[in-house]
Amino acid sequence: MHQGTGGGAGWGQAGHPPPTPPQPPIPPAHGWPGSPPPPGLPPHPAHPGQHPPAPGAPPHVPPPPVPEATGHIPLPPAAPRTGGAVLAVLLIGPAGAGKTTVARHWASTRPVPTAHVSLDDVREWVCSGFADPQAGWNEHSEAQYRLARRTCGFAARNYLANGISCILDDAVFPDRPVVGLGGWKRHVGPALLPVVLLPGLEIVLERNAARSGNRRLSDEEVARIHGRMAGWYGSGLPIIDNSHLDVEGTARALDEALARALAQAGS
Repeated sequence: MHQGTGGGAGWGQAGHPPPTPPQPPIPPAHGWPGSPPPPGLPPHPAHPGQHPPAPGAPPHVPPPPVPEATGHIPLPPAAPRTGGAVLAVLLIGPAGAGKTTVARHWASTRPVPTAHVSLDDVREWVCSGFADPQAGWNEHSEAQYRLARRTCGFAARNYLANGISCILDDAVFPDRPVVGLGGWKRHVGPALLPVVLLPGLEIVLERNAARSGNRRLSDEEVARIHGRMAGWYGSGLPIIDNSHLDVEGTARALDEALARALAQAGS
């Protein structure tokens, strides 16, 4: 049988394929490390196993770093009326006006952190040597009132510095601006928002009669304090007559009065 020299599609002798000539090594799809990419191809991936985005896809954006835990408490959503701002509020009113009850309710129902600091509560921290004004107003009772106000102011500033609103309550008289409203602004700060709670005299007398202990005053003293509080009319401070409002209604009126005060301050 005749066997051609070039038969079998280039097969060589004895039916074995011819040796394959050596080929240059094939570079990776994106070239050797350090070499520029071929035209039309994206640059080399920055890290092994990272593939470039497909043509037309948005560039890869690394996720933001996770912040370390610092112990700070995230604030809840903003309040509907007062905007969730960090507020310093002073609720003014005579004995029996409901200041403490309203302040506590307003603070506990806000959707943002809010503290309530009552002057009477802080004043009664003094146990031995407590100077009760009902036993007679003297230099000792005056000094303990001043000390309680400074303590409340320190507490309020501490809360505000940590992003927590604060509401304080006190029977501040308009005819004593230096130790009254002016003193509170020195203790807390000039951004203090004062609001006056002033129901009618008959309502104050009725509420005072329901009190007990050293917080219950004589009718004469209640009437005297209420008459002095009337001096707040014409002062420009927001005044709420809560004679016919319950605690929730008064708290809503307080929130609305603060929202108006904030709007005026921002205009």
